[in-house]
Amino acid sequence: MMSQDNYGLDPDRPTANAAVRHADAQGHVDPALELVTDFTQPGPAAAYLRTTAAVRERAAQLLARARQGESAWFTIGGDATLDDAAQVVAEVTRERYPSGRIPFHSRWRHFEAGGIDRLAALDRLLGDGVTPRERARVQIDLVLVSVLLDAGAGPDWHYVEPASGQRFKRSEGLGVASFHAFTSGLFSSNPDRPLQVDAAGLRGLVADRLGQAFQVSDVNPLVGIAGRTTLLRRLGEALTEQPEVFGQDGRPGGLFDALVGPVGPAVPPTAEVTAHELLSLLLASLSRIWPAANFVDSIAADGSDTPGGIGSGNPDFALGDCWRHPGVHGPGLSNGWMPFHKLSQWLTYSLLEPFEWAGVKVHGLDALTGLPEYRNGGLLIDAGVIVPRDAASLTRRWKVGDEFIVEWRALTVALLDELAPRVRTLLGRSADELPLACVLEGGTWAAGRMLAQRLRDGSPPLQIESDGTVF
Repeated sequence: MMSQDNYGLDPDRPTANAAVRHADAQGHVDPALELVTDFTQPGPAAAYLRTTAAVRERAAQLLARARQGESAWFTIGGDATLDDAAQVVAEVTRERYPSGRIPFHSRWRHFEAGGIDRLAALDRLLGDGVTPRERARVQIDLVLVSVLLDAGAGPDWHYVEPASGQRFKRSEGLGVASFHAFTSGLFSSNPDRPLQVDAAGLRGLVADRLGQAFQVSDVNPLVGIAGRTTLLRRLGEALTEQPEVFGQDGRPGGLFDALVGPVGPAVPPTAEVTAHELLSLLLASLSRIWPAANFVDSIAADGSDTPGGIGSGNPDFALGDCWRHPGVHGPGLSNGWMPFHKLSQWLTYSLLEPFEWAGVKVHGLDALTGLPEYRNGGLLIDAGVIVPRDAASLTRRWKVGDEFIVEWRALTVALLDELAPRVRTLLGRSADELPLACVLEGGTWAAGRMLAQRLRDGSPPLQIESDGTVF
């Protein structure tokens, strides 16, 4: 008979399972306790912090706090400032997309910079003999590496496209440069298959070669070239360690097979996936690549900060773009963490189209959040929606993990959710017709850039030290 002492476990090792701990002498457990998540354990806490529900819930906490006047850093403008911001976004959207057909906010828009259809160019390089499944893998290989290279380039860098002679800066420049680096075979270890990214190719990458591909020099400096190289090398290690997701060659394109199924060259006509399933797989498999030492088990079990706390280094507990803030509350080890997963969500937005082009139906787009970065967050500062209490905050340099920056990003996420329905109303579109992915593209990102250009010659309103992996 099972009992409290021999519930299939080592009696000398206490279990973290609440239901088992509270079993009666006959081994009976309370079914309700079996459904309770134990956030004092790092696994469940990390899993929760990798959800967009956690991002939204905690961003909403900080917005409510700021509106109550309890933020040390910001005040929030009234409804009129949000209405004015929505008007700017709607006007920019009409100007950019007069037909009303607004695509997703994704890396693929940057591959169209200068009016050049680089997706068609990639298709020509692949030829007619490639299967839809392999075409999707190649597109995923390209876009995943390109997104990871998409942290801010800095104001002094540019890229001149050899074929067109056009000069590109910032995100467009990074997109075009990464496209040509990919098609040249920089990320492939197989000279006979240059149009792929594989683990061996990434692990062997050095900063000099990446810098050469991005035309980096003393007079053309790119912020965080070493950090970008390290990130891609860590990606190569993660791909190697997870053949069940990325295959024996360690290709990012293995994500397609992991979600759709690996059988046969064709894509099942009934294949479908949700946007959050895609994000969840990215976070579970790639959180370990981020250099930030943000591990959920680096703090006390009650979620309080422990001086000198060091995480186990277990990749299952790595949080990546997730930062401490004393105004964020939650159970157990999740307490005090404000998650964003900005590059992972940007990557998810950018993977929607390869899945759809392959015939896979993607649902639940609005489960993803707005992206808390320079342009979206800058729009809200420049429009007077987010107001720093101290004007000097706009002139000093910040680190990504500083409380001021963490809170600004959280406010950006929450306020983008309030801005989106206002924009839809002005454009006469429903949420189904204009999901958040399209509002961002129409949209908030372009409006943020436009205001930055008008006010500061393109520079964002805040100065953040970047290692090329978050901003």
